Amino acid sequence: MKRKLLALLMVSAMTVSLMGCGSAAATTAGSAGAAGSGASAGTAASGSTQAAASASDLNVMLETPVESLDPQQATDGTSFEIIADYTDGLMQMDADGKSVPAIAESYDVSDDGLTYTFHLRKDAKWSNGDPVTAGDFVFGWQRAVDPTVASEYAYMLSDIGQVKNAAEIIAGKEDKSKLGVTAVDDNTLKVELAAPVSYFASLMYFPTFYPVNEKFFNTCADTYGTSPETTLSDGAFVLDSYEPAATQFHLTKNADYYDASRVKLAGLNYQVIQDSQQALMSYQTGALDMTLVNGEQVDQVKDDPAFKAVGAGYLWYVSPNIAKVPELANLNIRMAMTMAIDRESIATGVLKDGSTPTFTAVPPQFATGPDGSDFSADQKKFADVCTFDATKAADYWKKGLTELGKSSITLNMTVDADDAPQKVAQVLKEEWEQELPGLTVNLVVEPKKQRVQDMQDGNFQLGLTRWGPDYADPMTYLGMWVTGNSNNYGLWSNKDFDSIIAECTTGDLAMDAQGRWTKLYDAEKLVMDNAVIFPIYTQCNAEMVSTSVTGVEFHPVALNRVYKDAVKSN
Repeated sequence: MKRKLLALLMVSAMTVSLMGCGSAAATTAGSAGAAGSGASAGTAASGSTQAAASASDLNVMLETPVESLDPQQATDGTSFEIIADYTDGLMQMDADGKSVPAIAESYDVSDDGLTYTFHLRKDAKWSNGDPVTAGDFVFGWQRAVDPTVASEYAYMLSDIGQVKNAAEIIAGKEDKSKLGVTAVDDNTLKVELAAPVSYFASLMYFPTFYPVNEKFFNTCADTYGTSPETTLSDGAFVLDSYEPAATQFHLTKNADYYDASRVKLAGLNYQVIQDSQQALMSYQTGALDMTLVNGEQVDQVKDDPAFKAVGAGYLWYVSPNIAKVPELANLNIRMAMTMAIDRESIATGVLKDGSTPTFTAVPPQFATGPDGSDFSADQKKFADVCTFDATKAADYWKKGLTELGKSSITLNMTVDADDAPQKVAQVLKEEWEQELPGLTVNLVVEPKKQRVQDMQDGNFQLGLTRWGPDYADPMTYLGMWVTGNSNNYGLWSNKDFDSIIAECTTGDLAMDAQGRWTKLYDAEKLVMDNAVIFPIYTQCNAEMVSTSVTGVEFHPVALNRVYKDAVKSN
């Protein structure tokens, strides 16, 4: 017997809360003017003729360029946002961050939690006129685990989603046709799991799980996702102007979208502006409707009705290259460096955007446990290994230098070319060199794409980086430090840690909610006790959103901004 989950009643396994900046899972800019995701087509379309006549583009600032528009290859938040603008997966997020229907109208779950059967809507179609079918999801998911594609997010299907045979396919032990996903017919998708995953439905709005039209993909060859001509839309917008590394590109409303009456914008006009002062000036002249602000800019605009502090969900941290840099392989050196960081001064004195100093490997206010508690509410639980303590930092430093037989150390830290990371990196350099005599830190500034590539290749010593939660569970962070994970930049390896993660994903604790939660705390403690990362702050975006704009949804998990219900008044 199966449990039927009707489309209008579906909810995700857990609800998340806004990181550091409020109490809701998502904030909606001017939500009174937005049609909720559960609104009927008739309600959303009231006055549609007038709305169509007055619809406008929304002008949005981006900090960094798009890295990839291939849903199975993309790895960064900017790319995810754009892909989600024009692509719907099986599920989508509502204003509260819950998982609700998109291409799937409903789904069934077997009593043992191992089989999901998704029933696809029959009115969804691609922008070339093809219907969206179960086969499109099979093809997209098989691409994600195909070793020849080498998707960095393949682990979302194996380690996280526990899709049957995903791990074996990624390892080259099985053919991709053996993946536990089957098109029963054009409108029925069966997914088999190797172990139950309580939050599986919420993974379905993540781009790695998006569909790909196989016939269209094969006509694009290696150019897929590099231009409007090599992308297809089944979502709210259609990409009509784009080229790789573009600093400006455009999407227009998809008139053939199954929920087109809900979409009130004429389109989205994105502008990549990496200089924050230039971005603010563009907003003030009306060239932008939305822009990020930081540092002293926040003091200038914080009383403006258009100013909003919204949770972005990203944990910013320093990753030391433990495996390849002898000095950083020394635990005392790493402990000295993490204890010499004044996180409070960085968050409140440098960023000034509502970002919160963070002292845990899993940031606060996004993952809620079985008892309703925030996994990282206690930011002092690792105070013995992660706090600002100049005396302890100096002691660790002296011990480390003695063990290394050195009196001084010079390290390079790789950092993005954007304003905020460079400001933070400069403060880190100053604090380390002040508190740790004999330490010299050189900043290596690179475009984000190059910085990420260098860190993945191990071509770095220290790296200032960030990670945003892909789903509402501590594993979205803890899974990174499993041996061999592509995001385990420092190449740390710990058998006890790996064992705990395995026990919580495929072992006896997979279905024991409270036991699993407790064990994940043990895993986090190993990360912190070994100074695998130096957590710094949880990002809160300070944004200017024109008072003429309502209905933009901000989320701390997976997709930070969603525009399906956005309205811009003229």
